[in-house]
Amino acid sequence: MRAAHLAALTTLPSCVWRLLLAAGFSMGYQPEWMAANASSAADRVYLVALSLVTEGLALLTLGLVRPWGERLPSWVPAIGGWRVRPLAAVVPASIGAVALVLLWSLNPLLYTDLFHDPLEPQGGWQLLMATAYLPLVLWGPLLGLVTWAYYRRRCTDR
Repeated sequence: MRAAHLAALTTLPSCVWRLLLAAGFSMGYQPEWMAANASSAADRVYLVALSLVTEGLALLTLGLVRPWGERLPSWVPAIGGWRVRPLAAVVPASIGAVALVLLWSLNPLLYTDLFHDPLEPQGGWQLLMATAYLPLVLWGPLLGLVTWAYYRRRCTDR
């Protein structure tokens, strides 16, 4: 239960960071970067949508420990009340966990020049950004742990 809640919370700091960018706060980025990446309406919609989708996906982890992960709520149109087949949750969650581990474990290697770009946040802003994105490294392993527990609970001991 705790791992599921932690997994859902790992995305929150980076989502807040992006939402503040979408709201027009520079977050330490230089004006040239802001003009190219966060000034148009499309840029802002993208930042908000990315944050909402990210947090929504992270919140799905809770389905692996809550009753709605075993039986769909009655308010869901057409399929409400149906039993969730365990592999219908385990397979996408496992793929997601592996993808997240690969994405966030390789991330430092892909962005080694991040802190050398003069348009990127520097100093305290750099530290704040790293602090906001660092919890994402835990998202994949936590999702994997919760998925394994769900699998063991739903698919074994029959």
